[in-house]
Amino acid sequence: MIVAGLTGSIAMGKSTVSAMFAELGVPTFDSDHAVRDFYAGAGAKTVETAFPGVTVSGEVDRERLGARVLGDAEALKRLEGLVHPAVAEARGQFIKRAAAAGRRLVIVDVPLLFETGGEATVDLVIVASAPESIQRERALKREGMTEAKLEAILSRQISDAEKRRRAHFVIDTRGRLELRIALVDTDPKLETLLSTYLPPLLLKLKSESPKMLPPGSKPRFGAANRVVKKKQA
Repeated sequence: MIVAGLTGSIAMGKSTVSAMFAELGVPTFDSDHAVRDFYAGAGAKTVETAFPGVTVSGEVDRERLGARVLGDAEALKRLEGLVHPAVAEARGQFIKRAAAAGRRLVIVDVPLLFETGGEATVDLVIVASAPESIQRERALKREGMTEAKLEAILSRQISDAEKRRRAHFVIDTRGRLELRIALVDTDPKLETLLSTYLPPLLLKLKSESPKMLPPGSKPRFGAANRVVKKKQA
């Protein structure tokens, strides 16, 4: 079974890409959803103990919690020490269930995949990306988002350029979807992902994936840093 890590900086369209993989029938693990479950369940008491006053009606209020840890590196580290192990456990159980069900591919949606060293736990990495101007426009439309808050979030994230450099697949979410495939892995299982799942995904997003490769050709793996890019219409 292939475990693909899906990541991307804030407001890059990662959740949209994840949802579209799910629509194609690929099991997907949403780390943000796992965090919400943790805050609404057993984790609420643990977080309240560490950060008194951040729960409402037995659940963690993310706005209150965010106000407590934003700009406080030590507090953020303590919070991550509570949340990350719980999410990792949930992700591990998800992967085990998918493997037991005989699935060929799963997507694990992890916002801080590179920042937490999570790329070592997956077979390949897909990065959702968009130009900075579009990213900022999207982010600042979110409820409660400010320039200062956005800058604080971005300061904790590896740059989009570095994520794209380290990815196996990059999906450009600016509108008409573009796929850049860094062919840096010799595992032939990656060809299954490329030929089976990514073209339908991109077609669904109104891209022109058949134009990415010459007619009748097949992607070949092993050429470090080689890139296949969709031509602009």
